[in-house]
Amino acid sequence: MITKRIIPCLDVRDGRVVKGVNFEGLADVSSPVELGQYYSRCGADELVFYDITASAEGRALFTDILCEVARTIFIPLTVGGGINTVEDFDRVLKCGADKVSVNSGAIRNPDLIYEAAKKYGDQCVVLSADIKRVDGVFRVFAKGGRENTGMEAIEWIKKCVSMGAGEVVVNSIDTDGVKNGFDLEMLAAVCDAVQVPVIASGGAGCMEDFTTLFKTLPKVDAGLAASIFHFGEVAIPDLKKKLAGENIPVRL
Repeated sequence: MITKRIIPCLDVRDGRVVKGVNFEGLADVSSPVELGQYYSRCGADELVFYDITASAEGRALFTDILCEVARTIFIPLTVGGGINTVEDFDRVLKCGADKVSVNSGAIRNPDLIYEAAKKYGDQCVVLSADIKRVDGVFRVFAKGGRENTGMEAIEWIKKCVSMGAGEVVVNSIDTDGVKNGFDLEMLAAVCDAVQVPVIASGGAGCMEDFTTLFKTLPKVDAGLAASIFHFGEVAIPDLKKKLAGENIPVRL
């Protein structure tokens, strides 16, 4: 049986890890290098590194900090933020990333997914979708959740997967940082629509939220969280022991 992955997320701005609520009110947390090393040691299955203001500021992702993080961890690393061209994929992979996450860049140019998948393989291309309910409809947002694209989210995700996205991170803006649990309704809709791994992001507040996620939606492959791990509210080894005790397969 495929094990469920537990993935901490580093939202990086100006070289520091930050965290907010509903994608707003960002507060300083720590050094991405120190946090990355900590998660690599304590049993995280992967690490996600987002340069969260690169797209909004119209610049390339910070590569010096990324290189340092990649050098000091021993788990798979997914990197996103300011990925607009195949050359950006190349640059980030050369910095030590294992997978590259696209969001706003794919919205501007959906062919980017096809081109990158053709060159590097589907397993390297991760679609990160920032989704919010607007009048009861799941809508895709760009530029770190700042801009409503007007696109319906499930159709967008299906299109990207058909073009070569090998994994989908579903970021629920509605539940981000609120700590009331993952957005099960949104995740169920995505799991029903695609056959690639789906990663749940946004809303984890306690260990039980992960148990509920994996038991309610067995198709979800991974749970991603930030603040509960960053601030020590949930320790990854403890979370994995709890999940194993609930007969949810994890790598201990």
